[in-house]
Amino acid sequence: MTIDLTRRTLLQLAGASSLAMAAAAAARAEGVPQGGGPTYASRTPMRVGMVTLRVRNLGKVADYYRDVIGLTVMARSASAAKLGTAGITLLALEARPDAEIEPRNAAGLYHTAFLMPTRKDLARWLVHAASHRVPLSGFADHLVSESVYLDDPEGNGIEVYADRDPSQWQWSEGSVKMATDELDIPDLLSLTNTRVSDYARAPDGLRVGHMHLRVGDLAQAQNFYHGAVGLDPTRSRNGAAFLSSGRYHHHLGMNVWQSQGAGQRDDAATGLAWFSLVTEKRDILAAQEERLREGGAQMAQLPDGVEAVDPWGTRVRLLKV
Repeated sequence: MTIDLTRRTLLQLAGASSLAMAAAAAARAEGVPQGGGPTYASRTPMRVGMVTLRVRNLGKVADYYRDVIGLTVMARSASAAKLGTAGITLLALEARPDAEIEPRNAAGLYHTAFLMPTRKDLARWLVHAASHRVPLSGFADHLVSESVYLDDPEGNGIEVYADRDPSQWQWSEGSVKMATDELDIPDLLSLTNTRVSDYARAPDGLRVGHMHLRVGDLAQAQNFYHGAVGLDPTRSRNGAAFLSSGRYHHHLGMNVWQSQGAGQRDDAATGLAWFSLVTEKRDILAAQEERLREGGAQMAQLPDGVEAVDPWGTRVRLLKV
């Protein structure tokens, strides 16, 4: 397939007339005030495992993650689907045909961030997205990474990104420097053939690099995800906080930009059902369980860990792998 992949084409897909507008859209997606090594995220003591979404139209949403992101459908029935790469489940979908769409001012999912193994993979994927005229909501250079933003058919946010090598990340007093600058599209696309799409499926090394949540109160969120779960703060700014394990730039983002004061989530609505944080270290899991118990968190025992519920009803599974 021959593709007319010009800067203009990409800007049209992002609904923007300039790179500055596209960066501004990405800034809104990351909440920036206007004006890593590819496997690093998975080598940390804790990392994101998988995500489960409740969806109204299972077929349509499953097809989207298969066709747009390139995930392999590993299992599918009338009520559920599992998708992933290299035999590893990254996304599970639960059919809820009668569910209400979760409002954007509720606590819940802001976006799921799929981390490409290499910058070239991100370039290949961008050619694929453009060739299929996939609507984009923004793209930006975050200094530590390069990102493209979009939404699935039911409004669940998605980020597709590639990390810069961690040696290029700038840390100061425990905080990592990030920004939302214009993405250098020509430089990115110079890594691949823009006239032919060769992205048939997601690369085997694709993982969920980080999760970004809407929460009702940042202090409460920090108390739960830092104080109890044990992720370390990496930076904060107006209305948002970012945490990670092992000095990754962030495994978890949290914001109150639309959801300040949000109450309990509706389990009958669409959106994030649960996500997992996994570790190979039994002592980390034991310490998490103890802190959650001491803090009075709602918990349920699982065969390989625990499921805890954050202050707004979002479920996080802490698992030993």
